[in-house]
Amino acid sequence: MPSPALDYRIAAVRRFNRFYTQKLGVLSEAFLDTPFSLTEARVLHALAHRDGATATWLGRDLDLDAGYLSRILREFERQGLIVRNQSSRDGRQALISLTDAGRDAFEPLDRASQGAVSRMLSSLSEAAQERLVAAMRLIGGLIGEPAEKAAAFILRPHRPGDMGWVTQRHGALYSAEYGLNHKMEAYVAEVVAKFLREFDPVREHCWMAEQEGAPIGSVFLVKETDEVAKLRLLIVDPQARGLGVGRCLVEECVRFARQADYREVTLWTHSILTAARRIYASVGFAIVSTETHDEFGPELLGETWTLRL
Repeated sequence: MPSPALDYRIAAVRRFNRFYTQKLGVLSEAFLDTPFSLTEARVLHALAHRDGATATWLGRDLDLDAGYLSRILREFERQGLIVRNQSSRDGRQALISLTDAGRDAFEPLDRASQGAVSRMLSSLSEAAQERLVAAMRLIGGLIGEPAEKAAAFILRPHRPGDMGWVTQRHGALYSAEYGLNHKMEAYVAEVVAKFLREFDPVREHCWMAEQEGAPIGSVFLVKETDEVAKLRLLIVDPQARGLGVGRCLVEECVRFARQADYREVTLWTHSILTAARRIYASVGFAIVSTETHDEFGPELLGETWTLRL
């Protein structure tokens, strides 16, 4: 039997579905004030973006009943919106394409959809727009939407508000992935506070990795002595791992250190951080000392690494 908690979640999903379908106008017979229903609009959209599709592909891609899809395609054919041509690869298959009339019919539908979403987003701040898009991506990923090709990321200097992200992500991820306690977050907060108070833009820098307007990683290079710099707080969000973000951040630290005339870069890490350690080794860092401690809860093997420039 469903539990009260599950019943609550079911009701919440259904409530959101009712709200969002009404928001998009899909409950009316004509979608976006066009002659087409939502399902017909989806078929037109699929054909507009894949010339020469088969009915089998359409049904699978749009998850439509074969009989229902067949009726839609017959009506489109009657209106002169589509044409069927025999496949040169498989004579048993017919390839369906939009006619000029079909593309003319799709254009105002596409324009209306673009305008409706634009108006919805325009009522929100840029930050709220990014939160909305991120939430939609999260929903899609959780319920099985195929992952889209990862967008490129950029590196930028820190700006107001970034230190809160750095502290929060360290606290949350190190707790979830390694079982570290609250003292880890306190340690990071102290490091970033000191960085902001004593920031020397000539010899220190923070890089934030950003993807589609959202932070996905960070690293700091700070002055230890006139000749020694320290690499600190490298982190990459789980959603961005595998994209080369960590290596890019570390390489920027090394490049900056050379330009600032440091003789050496040092860092402190732990043996459990295997991905970061691989990056450090690949750019030339080497372990010079180790020690065990339990400052953050479980016993850890701390490691000091250095790179001579």
